[in-house]
Parts: sequence; structure tokens; C-alpha cells
Amino acid sequence: MRKKRLSVILAGLLLSSLLVLGACSKGKTDDSSSDGKIKIVTTIAQIAEPISIIGGDHVTVESLMGAGVDPHLYRATQGDIKKLENSDIVFYSGLNLEGNMGEVFASISSKKPAIGIADSIAQESLLKDENGAVDPHVWFDIDLWKIALGTATDELMKFAPEHADEFNANKESYFKELDALLAESKDKLSQIPKEKRVLVTAHDAFGYFGRAFDIEVVGLQGLSTEDEIGISDIDDTIAILTEYKIPAVFVESSINQSSIKAVIEGAGKQGLDVKLGGELFSDAMGDAGTTEGTYIGMYKHNVNTIHDALLGEGN
Repeated sequence: MRKKRLSVILAGLLLSSLLVLGACSKGKTDDSSSDGKIKIVTTIAQIAEPISIIGGDHVTVESLMGAGVDPHLYRATQGDIKKLENSDIVFYSGLNLEGNMGEVFASISSKKPAIGIADSIAQESLLKDENGAVDPHVWFDIDLWKIALGTATDELMKFAPEHADEFNANKESYFKELDALLAESKDKLSQIPKEKRVLVTAHDAFGYFGRAFDIEVVGLQGLSTEDEIGISDIDDTIAILTEYKIPAVFVESSINQSSIKAVIEGAGKQGLDVKLGGELFSDAMGDAGTTEGTYIGMYKHNVNTIHDALLGEGN
């Protein structure tokens, strides 16, 4: 009897163990991607949307920072940390754009690929301010952004080599669209007289854009929106507007408009009628699901808005 009782107990323990293991296995399946797709989390949408095209049916891509979000000031939430931990690959821009997330990236990179895609761009191609800080807004130089997106594509090909040919084909097709966008943008912006090609914005996010299209860029703030705006910054900007008779200045979708409005008011006191040329997308794209929520659509919006305003064709 004693031996029989022991057998029953052992059988019960074995059954319990199997049930526990089954429950654990079920939980693991629920937490992982059941469709076999590569789960990618990015910081900014300028990475997420193009990578969703390049990755095609083999990826799911989520951006932590949506429309109107300033990456310079962004701090990761607990929800963000969970998304990063549950991902297969993390792509961020780098070059200190997401300055408050450095420790998060360092931690995540010890567990999975976490790539600052713009960090792959050669240093000699990057712009720097007077203090030597690198300008991180490289997506406004289409050729440089192709390099960064190429780095992300290489990581995808390494992660899923069985789909490498498809990833590469998607990249090449998308890059042809970017080449056409660059040619179209150059043609349109070249229509602005040289003396009118002055782009005044809230912060210095358009340096690469200006270099690409021979436009002088004046940002009230420095490369980061954490930089302070002084009275002298506003006065110097008004002086430039007055000297070159620039007809319009621009606000940014992710930046407070008060400084630009101060410039407009100050120029008015100097006898210059400066209009608000429109809203540009700088550190963030438009709402997901809209034309401006795509990289190409956002870029075209900026080009058209600047073209119309500086030629006096805007509102």
C-alpha cells in the first residue's frame, strides 16, 4: 500500500509539472510574434515608415514618437521600455538626437540589435555647429538618409537572411523614389531667387536641407530644442529679414510658435511685413495614415510650403 501511495504521489507531481510547463509554453507563444514577422521598434517615424516599406510583409514596425513629438526632449516611458524589450530589433536615429535615451539604448543593446542608423554616416559628411556639436537632422539630406536606411536594411538582412533578396529589392525600389524626390525638390526650390532663399525657423533643424538646396537657414534655437532663445537671437533674425526683405518665416510642428511670432511682431515694428509661411515638419512627421505621415509626403510638404511662401504665393 505504501509503495502504491508513493507511485500515486509521484504521478501527481509529474502531472502538475507538465501542466505548469504547458502553461509556461503557452504564455511564451502568446508573448512572441505568432505570425513570424520581425518585430521592429524605432524612435522616430522617419525611420519607421521607410523601414516598413523595405521590410514589407516580413516586418511589423512601431515608432515610439508620433506626430508633434520632440525627440530632443523625449524620455522613455515604462510602456516604451516594454515595447523595446519585446522587440526583435531596435532602430534609433543616433547622433545624440534622442539625447535622453542613451542609457536605455545601452541597456537594450546588450540583449538584441539596437542600432543608431545615422551613426553609420561618415563624419566628414556631417554638419556641426560653432561648438563642434554634430547636427543630427540628417533625414533632410536624402542621400545621407539613404545611407542610414541602408544600414538598417543590412541589419534586417543579417537578422533574416532568407529574406535578404526581397529586402534589398524593396530598398532599391524605394531609393529610386527618393532619387526622384530629390530631383523634383531641386527643380522646385531653384525657382526661388537666390536673394530670397533664406529659411527662418524655430530651431536649427534644416541645415542639411539648406546645404542640399543652396538655402541659407536661420534657426532661433540651436541644434537642440533644449537650447535657450535670447533677445539677441530674435533681434539678429529680424535684422536678416529686414536686410534681405524676406517675405515669410516658418513654424515647426513639434516646436512652440511663440519665438517665431515674436520675430514677426519685431519685423513689423521695423516696417517689414513678414508673414507666417506655414508649418514645416522638422523633428517629427505628420499623423500616421496621412500623406505627411510618410517620409516622402512630409518632404514634399516642406518643399512646397517653402517654395510657395518665399515666392509670395502662400496664404
